[in-house]
Amino acid sequence: MSKETEQLDPVATLASVPLRPFGHGAAFERYEGEVAKRIGLTKLGARYLEVPVGKSASPFHVHHVLDEMFVILAGEGEYRFGGSTHAVRTGDVLGAPCGGTESAHRLTNTGTEPLRYLAISSKSEADVCEYPDSGKFWAGSGVDGERFGFVGRQADRRDYWEGESE
Repeated sequence: MSKETEQLDPVATLASVPLRPFGHGAAFERYEGEVAKRIGLTKLGARYLEVPVGKSASPFHVHHVLDEMFVILAGEGEYRFGGSTHAVRTGDVLGAPCGGTESAHRLTNTGTEPLRYLAISSKSEADVCEYPDSGKFWAGSGVDGERFGFVGRQADRRDYWEGESE
């Protein structure tokens, strides 16, 4: 059956979404599965995530292009947003608009069971993500930076004309 004639299933059961691990060190661990692609969405991103007790899903960061929204399905956590923190639990909806450090965010599981949530976002062919705690940035193009991705620091900044011939 060709892709054009393939029957699209517009329903995904979260329990059947395959999860892949992602994390680093003792602080960051999550298991995530793609939802949007499974139901045929191309202009909206959606992933299902499970974060173990005491772990954060990702470092404190802000997207300069993408808006994000998190829908807490189960568990409890702490949502660090800009300069404040918020206790969150099942049924809460969290906003993470694109912008500067005032919109930087991190979600940490502070409960006694896995924190389960949907991460929904706008889509773009390019994004810049800033990490205020470490002074890093990530710039990427293509879906999830698959064509090009670079991690750097402002301190590594170069002159626009550096290395160009006259």
